[in-house]
Amino acid sequence: MEKYERIRVVGRGAYGTVYLCKRLDAQKEVIIKQIPIEQMTKDERQSALNEVRVLSMLHHPNIIEYYESFLEDKALMIVMEYAPGGTIFEYLQQRGNALLDEEEILQFFVQMLLSLQHVHAKQILHRDLKTQNILLNRKKNVVKIGDFGISKILSSKSKAYTVVGTPCYISPELCEGKPYNQKSDIWALGCVLYELASLKRAFEAANLPALVLKIMRGTFAPISDRYSEDLRRLILSMLHLDPSKRPTITQIMAQPIVITALIGLYTDLGGIQPSKPQHPLSSLPPVTRGRGSRVSSARSHRSAASVVLDSSGNLAQPRPLSSVFSWGGGITQPVKLQLPHSDTQVMQVSTGRTQKAGVTRNGRLIMWEVPTVATDAAMPGATDHAALQFIPRFLEGQSGVTIKQVSCGDLFTACLTDRGILMTFGSGTNGCLGHGQTNDVQQAKIVEALLGFEVTLVSCGATHVMAVTNEHEVFSWGRGDHGRLGLGNRESYSTPQPVPIPSPHLVKSVHCGVDCSILLTTDNRLLGCGSNRHNKLGLDILPADDSPSQQIDEMCVFVPASSAPLLTTRIAAVALGTSHSAAITESGQCYTFGANNFNQLGYQKDSKDRRPQLVPALEDVCISMVECGDTFTVAITTEGEVYTWGKGSRGRLGRREENTKIPKPVPLLDSEPFQIISISCSHGNTLLATEPIPEPGTAR
Repeated sequence: MEKYERIRVVGRGAYGTVYLCKRLDAQKEVIIKQIPIEQMTKDERQSALNEVRVLSMLHHPNIIEYYESFLEDKALMIVMEYAPGGTIFEYLQQRGNALLDEEEILQFFVQMLLSLQHVHAKQILHRDLKTQNILLNRKKNVVKIGDFGISKILSSKSKAYTVVGTPCYISPELCEGKPYNQKSDIWALGCVLYELASLKRAFEAANLPALVLKIMRGTFAPISDRYSEDLRRLILSMLHLDPSKRPTITQIMAQPIVITALIGLYTDLGGIQPSKPQHPLSSLPPVTRGRGSRVSSARSHRSAASVVLDSSGNLAQPRPLSSVFSWGGGITQPVKLQLPHSDTQVMQVSTGRTQKAGVTRNGRLIMWEVPTVATDAAMPGATDHAALQFIPRFLEGQSGVTIKQVSCGDLFTACLTDRGILMTFGSGTNGCLGHGQTNDVQQAKIVEALLGFEVTLVSCGATHVMAVTNEHEVFSWGRGDHGRLGLGNRESYSTPQPVPIPSPHLVKSVHCGVDCSILLTTDNRLLGCGSNRHNKLGLDILPADDSPSQQIDEMCVFVPASSAPLLTTRIAAVALGTSHSAAITESGQCYTFGANNFNQLGYQKDSKDRRPQLVPALEDVCISMVECGDTFTVAITTEGEVYTWGKGSRGRLGRREENTKIPKPVPLLDSEPFQIISISCSHGNTLLATEPIPEPGTAR
């Protein structure tokens, strides 16, 4: 909300609060609907999302324009066009008993008709047309239909069944619980037209049963004799009890009384400009704020957990709660990255081709960025001080949101909240952001298609993304060649698509590579899809005995890993590199498989041998974490030792050493005992987070 200034509350409803706000950089008034979703069920979230989905599909000068949506204070915020003229209902109330001229009635009506034509052309039912949901511009001559909160998107020309809407405007078929379609919106529009002509509702009663009875009978008082017979017949036709005998929008537009009004609209109101969805407010440059402007009072005091005493019982230098090390990309040995505050505790990290990100214990997202102004550290040959190039900043614009996981792809980032809501930002190339288009997004934006699901884990590959929910559902989107999305084809998608999972497997984690994907199931088995070049997914059928083997080059759907010993071994963790992979068994053994052109497998092998094998130098230690870069591998032991092997150029291995096929330790220079809690590799970069281990008898 830092881009907006709240002016006042303009409405409250069952789903939330509506605010009039001002966009600070554009000095434009907008409406923001705040819908709390923290305690909502899956179905309630889906209902809250519906208005966003519908509005984003509609672009018409007579429909309230949708600008953007985002998560703020654990609520969905929908930013929409502001109509300062109020509602048609208020406009009619202000007139008292003074009837409108027929010309003015028809001027309003044809605008509603045009907007409803646009809605129905998208196979959408509004389902709640009423004078309270029809707004006016400042001059009160342009109509804007809004409030699509209970609209229904039809998958075909089928009918809907749910009983929804405002009682005074619901159709007879809805009262009877029969299926309904666009003709119910025609009935509601007929009720609005009657209200414009009579200043009162067509159907009113003291209670709901009496109201339903009136609607079922279809009886209402005639409109004033001052209006034409054509207008009277039009209202009667739209309020016909039999929906099949109500006119369609096209038939209504063909009536002479409407044609005349339409011609008048296009000549007299030619100044109405169509909305421009290609330039929404969300595309304007964001308002930047100083890094210190959002520091809470809680951060002005150091956490008690970070205070230590020396041997004399005096206050000693506070110990850092976390250290984040980085190497690669020209940094030839591990260097500590700067943290935003001395009491920042980083719990998880992720690195992409250009991004470095971390999640703190209190749920904030840190991005380490290269400053735009060059410094001495950025000069050629200054790699020993390369850590100074990365400036940490907290993700802005998501106050009140608790981030629990972050994953980086090529030039884009995905972050997951503690409520299972997924947000993405960065480059929209290949549709990797999941927003239904390929536009770039500067600030984290909700992946609206997944708002109805509780996402538990997300993984970003170079150009595609996968997510798994608490109900073991898997979704994928982005670039689809090689079948990496697991959808049975090689198509690319810009919105999340449900992934078929072979029975009886249940998925607990997802892992994206450059051109492939791996799933880890609840029974610790591997499923793979995409490019199996060099057997990097373990999909080749390579039995341990002399049975016939079969080589698999590519799969468009997920299938179980078939190469022995992956077929029978329970896997605890897996990592994907560019052309090789690594897996850790439940007993802590490390297997590698795939290409070995830079010794990234950690052992010598025949070029034709595609079998997964144990890393010999690590057989006597227990491995707890493993990550694969482009041509190198990093493994962490349960004792906190870091081993790297493979190609060593540009600091990939974290030491001044070139290629090595033997795992060798990486020294992390830290004066205090520590344990490694998270590691991430991408291309030639590594990011690693540690936390101190308290010494026995040390007060913390």
